[in-house]
Amino acid sequence: MSNNLLPLAGRAAILTKQHSPLVVDSVGLPQTLAPGQVMVQVHYSGICGSQLGEIDGVKGPDAYLPHLLGHEGSATVLAIGPGVVHVAVGDLVVLHWRKGAGIEAAPASYNWAGATVNAGWVTTFNEFAVVSENRCTAIPVDSDRRLAALFGCAVTTGFGVVENNAQVRAGESVVVYGSGGVGLSIVQAAALHGAYPIIGVDLHENRLALALDMGATHVINGRDDGVENSIIDLVGRTGADLFVDNTGVPAVMELGYRVTSSAGRVVLVGVPKSDEQMSFRPLALYFGKDLTGSHGGESVPERDIPRLMRMFQAGRLRLDEMVTTCVSLDEVNEAIGLMRSGETAGRCLLSVDGS
Repeated sequence: MSNNLLPLAGRAAILTKQHSPLVVDSVGLPQTLAPGQVMVQVHYSGICGSQLGEIDGVKGPDAYLPHLLGHEGSATVLAIGPGVVHVAVGDLVVLHWRKGAGIEAAPASYNWAGATVNAGWVTTFNEFAVVSENRCTAIPVDSDRRLAALFGCAVTTGFGVVENNAQVRAGESVVVYGSGGVGLSIVQAAALHGAYPIIGVDLHENRLALALDMGATHVINGRDDGVENSIIDLVGRTGADLFVDNTGVPAVMELGYRVTSSAGRVVLVGVPKSDEQMSFRPLALYFGKDLTGSHGGESVPERDIPRLMRMFQAGRLRLDEMVTTCVSLDEVNEAIGLMRSGETAGRCLLSVDGS
């Protein structure tokens, strides 16, 4: 598509103020693409806990307001800027926040009622987005657009935690605290790698039921008394081989450190608030215990997205069951409310193009 045929504007969900609902409105689009920039039409976007964290100011004051949101989606390429070689016009792509192949372009900016709206290297809560080449990976054009969005974060992060951060081996015990989209992917990955037992912990019974369906062998409600003892009863007195925290809650992180074995691994996926601290006795770290934060499972998009999509196409991954809510862009605030309340069990998707 030539630049003079590019759309002039599109609807987007805008974060204008922390701790406030998103504003859905039309924003003006850049009409010239800089080197490495790619304009896409977004089809579906996942809503991740990271966006809730941005709205809630988990990392502190936001210097870029107003700005667009979203880092996991599927889209079709409408135009490419100078130097782009890894995607072409007409390609179906997965949009992701981890750096992939290609140029990291300057972030685009949009226009809203005469004001500048900022964006990072990728956004997905908007009908049309200008993203960096290295934030989009081409996939077969006949791929399921709805489920393809999950490969932008949930699936690749989940498998990356198991394969890269923790290097899980068959027969190892795994505890997954937080059974949303990423947690369910971790459960599936742990099951495919032969872990046992696989224990899902969450505050909501509907999420625990889904975790069992996705491959967890046991579940525990985090509201119950004696969660720590329940975990030890299942993994044995020596402790778990792996504990993954998806909540970002320091008390849960501390729990994970206590219930893992002397050579166990604690992988932190959820992001705590910027002023929060955790407390633990570090001596065990000198003798084999490992405590690490995960950055998207250290996944490599151009390598991991194709191989995981092949697993899905072969029937080895269950993704349709992971999507328990799908709403329009105009309903984004309602969807965020469903995530906060726990009413939606799995991944929540936005149908950005209305399909």
